[in-house]
Amino acid sequence: MKNIVYQLLPRLWGNGRFSGIDTPSLEYFRSLGANYVWYTGIIRHATTLSSHGCTPSHPQIVKGDAGSPYAITDYYDVNPYLADTPSKRMEELQALVSRTHAAGLKVLIDFVPNHVARDYSSQAAPSGVRSLGADDNPQVHWAPENDFFYYPGQPLMLPVPYKGKGYFEYPAKASGNCFSPAPALTDWYETIKINYCDFYTGTWEKMRQIVRFWAAQGVDGFRCDMVELVPWQFMQWLIREIKAEFPQLIFIAEVYEKEKYPLYVSQVGFDYLYDKSGLYDTLRAVTCDHASAQGITWNWQSLDALQPRMLNFLENHDEQRLASDFFCGSPQGGYAALAVSLLQNTASFMLYFGQEIGERGMGSEPFSGLNGRTSIFDWCTVDSLQRLSAWIHASGGLLENEKTVLQRYQSLLALSGKPAFREGATYDLCYCQDGAFNPHLHYAWLRSSGKETWLLAANFGPQEELTVRIPPEALQYLGIKAVRTVYTLTVPQKDYVIIPVE
Repeated sequence: MKNIVYQLLPRLWGNGRFSGIDTPSLEYFRSLGANYVWYTGIIRHATTLSSHGCTPSHPQIVKGDAGSPYAITDYYDVNPYLADTPSKRMEELQALVSRTHAAGLKVLIDFVPNHVARDYSSQAAPSGVRSLGADDNPQVHWAPENDFFYYPGQPLMLPVPYKGKGYFEYPAKASGNCFSPAPALTDWYETIKINYCDFYTGTWEKMRQIVRFWAAQGVDGFRCDMVELVPWQFMQWLIREIKAEFPQLIFIAEVYEKEKYPLYVSQVGFDYLYDKSGLYDTLRAVTCDHASAQGITWNWQSLDALQPRMLNFLENHDEQRLASDFFCGSPQGGYAALAVSLLQNTASFMLYFGQEIGERGMGSEPFSGLNGRTSIFDWCTVDSLQRLSAWIHASGGLLENEKTVLQRYQSLLALSGKPAFREGATYDLCYCQDGAFNPHLHYAWLRSSGKETWLLAANFGPQEELTVRIPPEALQYLGIKAVRTVYTLTVPQKDYVIIPVE
């Protein structure tokens, strides 16, 4: 079953607060075919903000002024700056969850099992729940009872210079991705790594309590951050424990080692996996003229029965915007890749807010700089998102080019909801072509529900006329008949053509 996930950072949407994700906004997400909304960055994280109910963290351990959503300071709280009334932030979150559900959508949030902020301290935990690290013995580097790793006798040496009284940590704790008291500038120096064993410990139970807390708030699923950095046995246990009580919850894994896909599906129990190292990397290489379109077929074949458990995407907060100068250079340059990512198979698909209007991510922010991404570290305003919000509320307009891109996305997303694409079969046509078909630049495939069949062709090269042949074995495999089996298609540059099979 194909799910459509719409990812957004609430602080960059509308008025930057929970209330800005109002009914018209939710109806808009639903109109795109989304059935899940991933609210990124709602759990309380480190920031330098000292107003609107926020307690600032030391600037030396905050990336940017806004801070990373993945440097969590309190797992049982949400960011006060997201609330109209900070003291009522949990009530306002509950109202957002209720609005989301009323709009026919489900709620996803992050679960970050590998690390927390350096100054983590849970003030909002329920009575009787001990904060991570509260009972640690910092005089040993490692102990199964400890939640963190320590470097006895060594102070933390941060890579960021600071004028004034610097952040002091003694003994130093291991950073999120670095076992050292002196992390490098490229390390996750603003975080500390959580200590797991490959057997049950108190840390496991503390993390289970956290996930259970959010499930009880009405959250419908979790995007699990960097799961390869924690023992898979923990995630297996956690998913089993939580689903025993909340069977409808879904767990999405951010994974990068493709050879571990079977492990995380069949043994660990994730519902969906990022296909970053598979289809995303393949489409990026093909689109940017670095690789043959045959790689799409190879990826499809290598995944085999795992394909329906993938989450395809072309953008998220970690990746460069599709229309940026670092990727396609324009939204139109990504149309061929979009058609393949969304419509090649029954895998679910993730859409990053603003992608559907061609947001380019080409703003230069104080911390993030000019990198083709929408910053998660800076307080910034994204003009295209402001225009989109105004357009949704009929108080402003999109640019003409943004309207054109949105119409293209709307049509493709609507098509993805048809039975042939939502749950139908796929037949790859690329190895049965000859003549006017270049397998390095062109990709063609069929999608069929048995009652309706569609022919799709994506062109990763310049505009040209393609001849696509449907072999008898394709008709037999799909259980269909066709009057016409040879199609001559004119496909624009970096674009696609979709037609019904007659």
